[in-house]
Amino acid sequence: MLSALKNLQLFGGRTLKTGVSVLITSFICLLFDLPVIFAVITAIVTVENTAADSIKKAVVRFPASAIGAFIAVSSFATLGKTAITYALAATLTIAICNKLKLYDGILVATLTAVAMIPNFDSHYIASFFIRLGTTSIGIVVSTLVNYVLLPPNYSERIFQNVHNLYHEAADILECTFPKLVDADNPKVKSMQKAYRQLTFQLEKTYQLSQFQREEWQYHRHSTKEMKAFQYAQKKLNMLQQITYHLGNLQYVQLEQNAFTQEEKTLIKSIISSIAEILRTPSHEISNEHFHRIEQLDEEFWHWKEDHIEHTTKYRHHFPPQTIVIYELLCLHDVLEELRDISKDRYHLIECKS
Repeated sequence: MLSALKNLQLFGGRTLKTGVSVLITSFICLLFDLPVIFAVITAIVTVENTAADSIKKAVVRFPASAIGAFIAVSSFATLGKTAITYALAATLTIAICNKLKLYDGILVATLTAVAMIPNFDSHYIASFFIRLGTTSIGIVVSTLVNYVLLPPNYSERIFQNVHNLYHEAADILECTFPKLVDADNPKVKSMQKAYRQLTFQLEKTYQLSQFQREEWQYHRHSTKEMKAFQYAQKKLNMLQQITYHLGNLQYVQLEQNAFTQEEKTLIKSIISSIAEILRTPSHEISNEHFHRIEQLDEEFWHWKEDHIEHTTKYRHHFPPQTIVIYELLCLHDVLEELRDISKDRYHLIECKS
């Protein structure tokens, strides 16, 4: 039933698990005539992306909640139910948890401390243990639900992201050529924005990969799933190198007519070829592309000899033209590695366009 609800795409897995956690937590509290609110609040805020996160953070949240409950009791006993009591309980809870490095428990502890104050009676010690107990119920239930129910699988999202990111990198590279020959091109700003978005999505995909690794510590996975995941990681690492070289190309400042028409034609054809290889799942490299790269490589050394050693007194200085050629050659080197790792494995993470 829960899987069917998830497939409707109206509720995500984490949302469904939050609802189930609240249901079980409130049922247990009502069954034993315990205050529901503390347990429910805790259950809501403690469902995490992975079972590993839930278990690790539960260990932190329990002592943090105990600190929050103790501070609430102490503040109420000293000052009564006043505005200062709420402020003091919240401030001290945050400060002490932060000092003790219980960062993942700060929110739960603070909510526990503040929510306890309106419902105190004269039995402070009993109130302390009751509130701490109900908070613990919320932590334990949400952790167990997160572990048992609908274990998240981020692999498909990772594979789809890898597919999309390679296409986006190809698009950005193709937009680079007009920018190189015309810095005032109106597409320059949109291309830089697209590049920033590419790096953001790359980091987000790395984060999903970390979530998947943690999840597999507690749930079974097949050899095929592991091979596909490892291949996706290698492609992400290659993509990180590609984005580095793309970034260098974003900030090259070329003078007008920095290249001859023949050089422009060669560079444009290589950029188009690299973009096409990036979009191809197998990343096969044609003989024609290798031939163009050989031409560019020769151009690089001739250009270096003619324009650096003869026309400048600083032999270590790289003119913008040399940087452009060098970065394109570096991109080709990455493509060769990409082709080698993709051989016979690209089908493992094939996605629909």
